[in-house]
Amino acid sequence: MSQEILINLTPRETRVALVEHGVLQEIHLERARRRGMVGNIYLGEVRRVLPGMQAAFIDTGLERTAFLHVSDLQRGLGERAPPIDELIREGQSLLVQVIKDPIGNKGARVTTQITVPSRYLVLTPRSAGVGVSARIEDDAERARLRTVAHALGDEGQEGAGLIFRTAAEGASEQALRADRQFLVRLWESVRRRAEQAQPGHLVHEDLPLLLRALRDLATQDVERVRVDSREGYQQLRDFCHDLLPHLTERIEHYSGERPIFDLYGVEDEIQRALARRVELKSGGHLVIDQTEAMTTIDVNTGAFVGYRNVDETIFKTNLEAAQAIARQLRLRNLGGIIIVDFIDMADPEHRRQVMRALEKALERDHAKTQIGAVSSLGLVEMTRKRSRESLEQLTCEPCPTCGGRGTVKSAETVAYEIFREILREVQQFEAQRVIVLAAPGVVEVLLDEESTSLAQLEAFIDRPIELQVESLYTPDQFDVIPV
Repeated sequence: MSQEILINLTPRETRVALVEHGVLQEIHLERARRRGMVGNIYLGEVRRVLPGMQAAFIDTGLERTAFLHVSDLQRGLGERAPPIDELIREGQSLLVQVIKDPIGNKGARVTTQITVPSRYLVLTPRSAGVGVSARIEDDAERARLRTVAHALGDEGQEGAGLIFRTAAEGASEQALRADRQFLVRLWESVRRRAEQAQPGHLVHEDLPLLLRALRDLATQDVERVRVDSREGYQQLRDFCHDLLPHLTERIEHYSGERPIFDLYGVEDEIQRALARRVELKSGGHLVIDQTEAMTTIDVNTGAFVGYRNVDETIFKTNLEAAQAIARQLRLRNLGGIIIVDFIDMADPEHRRQVMRALEKALERDHAKTQIGAVSSLGLVEMTRKRSRESLEQLTCEPCPTCGGRGTVKSAETVAYEIFREILREVQQFEAQRVIVLAAPGVVEVLLDEESTSLAQLEAFIDRPIELQVESLYTPDQFDVIPV
């Protein structure tokens, strides 16, 4: 699969685009003011233990205390977790790692099950054992990697485990050994800093996005990495020289006149990824709504009537939607609970094929996904691991007019509220006249569709009502001033 990584680097922001066959699949963004924390290791202090929730709040020195669940406390493989108040106590120091960034009003989620990643391997310094990425499907290769793991097990860190990442497929034993030695040295450095640190301090910070993108995204399928900064280009070359020598020659400095994200229409795709509606080539469309609790995706045929019968039209639309949904989840970095409402299909074979298409399209997703069975209401329930904020959460804020609801009161509704407010004001205050300040659309309704009602109200209160347009008012903002 032909892939390319485009990196747009400015002093305040780094943006990374993963493009497959000329189509944007993933966008990663990091701003200097709001750097992600996933992977960072802190020496924390237990502030509160909550036996009822089987959780604790940990002070890591961040703005909000971090959340630690009993399932994220270090324990032996297969052991059942005892009550959390038997494992930790208030005031205790704990070395913890962030596994989920603060999102909304929630603090970071942390674990004591520390992992230290590199290009090919993940070191688990506190738990022994060997794991191989599920995306490495070749049985012979999986067996080879496990053999290599046993050969490496006697070197360096005792009692530590290894996980072979997808990038380890085909890597030589020499490269894997060098990777493990690097991780052992890094963990020893982290451990020494933790011994000298005070609670509430950062002990180890994960790589910035510029370098993390190369570590996590640059698989064998990536043909080249283009960066539009000379300084960033040199940083990438230096990083590759030490850790990823095989990638060094694929890194290019982009010096074209067009902005790098104009290549392949990446900038336009980002704008479309922030829209609620996603058009399908067939004429159908998706409607994606992201809430705090879950994300819902509704599939519609729209104007698509291109096949011989209704069942075939619905089937083809759902098949196309399955591909589009998998791409949108990656592109928007949507996580948590996701509910998909495909168009109802009467044929069980059609349902099976659509579900298989969705599963296959999600295989390329680096985030772990789980798909449940179709519910009795015909909904597909799934989860996608969320560790960082979504594209919308990173780049947008709630609308100051609608408060994030996506709707505002109609001009007609506001007009009737104004009528009620006028009656309330003239009953409370002596006034010769009433001045109404409102948005242009509301004043237009009062002078047009509701002009008769306005005249009747004037007669009823026996006072003139003057209307004044306030162009800076929001659609549902108004003032009634008795004078």
